[in-house]
Amino acid sequence: MITEKQLTGLIEEHLQGSDKFLTDLTIKPSNRIMVFIDGDHGVSIEDCRKLSRHIEQNLDRDTEDFELMVSSAGADRPLRLPRQYQKHLGKVIEVATVDGRHLEGTLMQADDKGIKIEQEIKKSKKEIEKKEVVINYNEIKSAKVIISFKKP
Repeated sequence: MITEKQLTGLIEEHLQGSDKFLTDLTIKPSNRIMVFIDGDHGVSIEDCRKLSRHIEQNLDRDTEDFELMVSSAGADRPLRLPRQYQKHLGKVIEVATVDGRHLEGTLMQADDKGIKIEQEIKKSKKEIEKKEVVINYNEIKSAKVIISFKKP
């Protein structure tokens, strides 16, 4: 049986010394393996291809068959690690908390404990109040970067 520990070791071995890092790993019962990576300066198709080849060369299909997908942690994937939050400083994010709150604001700070977002609250048509909200990582259920095509 292919284990998460085995795969994590292979992935970390390959990514060591680079700006790339593992964000998510899923192994379905039918040995369908899904690996998501991110990087401080993005992830290319070539990065995914090299990691996929590294994993395939170190697993034996004759012993156990598997399906492998390696992908970047794209815009539709939730933020999971402090390193990902740091990469997106200055961008607008949407956060769902474990207590049911939904917050949207500009990501101002991210450290090892949590994040700080700046929300814009409309008081009237012309008056906008800015409010900073600090959220610990253990309070975050999910967080995603909001994609906007508006010109600043």
